[in-house]
Amino acid sequence: MSDANGEAPQIKMQILSQYIRDLSFENALAQKGLQGGDVQPDIQVQVSLDATKRSTEHQYEVVQKYKISAKNRVNGEALFLMEIDYGGLFHIEGVPEEQMHPFLLIECPRMVFPFVRRIVSDMTRDGGFPPLNLDAVDFLALYRQELARRAQVGQA
Repeated sequence: MSDANGEAPQIKMQILSQYIRDLSFENALAQKGLQGGDVQPDIQVQVSLDATKRSTEHQYEVVQKYKISAKNRVNGEALFLMEIDYGGLFHIEGVPEEQMHPFLLIECPRMVFPFVRRIVSDMTRDGGFPPLNLDAVDFLALYRQELARRAQVGQA
């Protein structure tokens, strides 16, 4: 992966925009008219990613989808459900074609994750719960898991 001079290609990446595509927060506790007395939340976070090439040269859209559910460990009742689809529009040059897919699904989400974390924290706090600070997502491990899943589906 080097050019004619033997140097590695220069990668150029720019975040053109970020946006919330979809967002919902359901406070099941408040809908039932209950108070947060004996609540021990069990929080589950599911993450999925999607990337598409835009019609403009060197532009790609990457969408992170989070489904965050919290249940009470004491009685198993739902506390809240939050879903957010967060997109980023990127201008990328210099990444070899064979490396573009992992770059889009690992590096791009890593760049905008702090913004998603902040939105989740604010929404849970504004929804009447302690702010939820998401643990860092290992996008490399997530990418490898998806490749393994696709390989298994391909063998079946």
